[in-house]
Amino acid sequence: MEAKQEKKLDLSPVLVPILSILVALIFGGILVFIQGIDPLLAYKVLFTTAFGSLDGIAITLAKATPLILSGLAVAICLRAGLFNIGAQGQLISGALASAWAGYTFVGLPALVHIPLALIFGAFFGAIVALVAAILKAYRGVHEVITTIMLNSIVIALADYLTSTPFKEPDQPLTRTPKIQDSARMPDLLGLPLGFFLAIALSITLWWIMKNTTTGFSIETIGRNKNAGWYAGISIKKTVILSMLIGGAVAGIAGAVETLSITGRFEPAFNAGLGFDGITVALLGRANPLGVIPAAILIGGMRASASTVQFEAGAAPELVDLLLAMILFFVTAPLLAKFFKNRKENVAMTSGWSN
Repeated sequence: MEAKQEKKLDLSPVLVPILSILVALIFGGILVFIQGIDPLLAYKVLFTTAFGSLDGIAITLAKATPLILSGLAVAICLRAGLFNIGAQGQLISGALASAWAGYTFVGLPALVHIPLALIFGAFFGAIVALVAAILKAYRGVHEVITTIMLNSIVIALADYLTSTPFKEPDQPLTRTPKIQDSARMPDLLGLPLGFFLAIALSITLWWIMKNTTTGFSIETIGRNKNAGWYAGISIKKTVILSMLIGGAVAGIAGAVETLSITGRFEPAFNAGLGFDGITVALLGRANPLGVIPAAILIGGMRASASTVQFEAGAAPELVDLLLAMILFFVTAPLLAKFFKNRKENVAMTSGWSN
């Protein structure tokens, strides 16, 4: 009689983010209380503003849209064992490229102009990621270093382009001309069309990771690079493909922000979206579906920050503080697992070479 082995249900993908949020809220509440402010009131205002009304939910989902996409950009790379810190630069590239396509092409119908502008955003976001991918795949340069450097380069380049060749004529502000009406993304059911695009991309990438050989290759390389190589998977191609996907999705995030929110490229309006994507990806446990609730939570907190200041008396930096603590608590176990896998990979490589 065969002994039945009970399969244990792993709840860590759900419990770790929830506990991280709760612990962050507790510590944040203590700091707010020390300032002489009622933390329960601050949190009540924070969450009722974001989720307590239809208008609040609509604003929250609009804020969450680029965060879902930037979170996806980081998450896909994490699945391949890569830490894409360059989502901010890729997002800015996509935002600027889509703005250029949005105001340059005149006379196109919306059904052509909007996809075209999105393609421009995805292409230039992928180009920025490709630089880091090639350096990683062929020269072994760490992607964290190259993507951080690329962020600075892209930000400086975007500032130059929007202040000189792409600048709106006869305007003192550093910004591009307004995009054509045919390039502006409409709302659907009272929500930004970009939100539905972000959800569709999340589901598509989740399906690809679960049901295709491409997803299997990415997962295998991310879990154990040496085992993947031994199984015949090309590490270089997988690294480049993962970074290209991440860069393209980040570029779409910037394009959606330009085409549906700002209507042009203005450097200040895209600040921090790519970096928030890191928090979203880690909070969502690098799961393409997990980034959706993570982005909605962070989007809601971002949307209600000013209301907390006026109605509860809490500093608007409360949201930044909570996000920083959430990132810290959710990252600790992931970093421990990452370095453990690195150590195991090194040991395995040493064993094969003997």
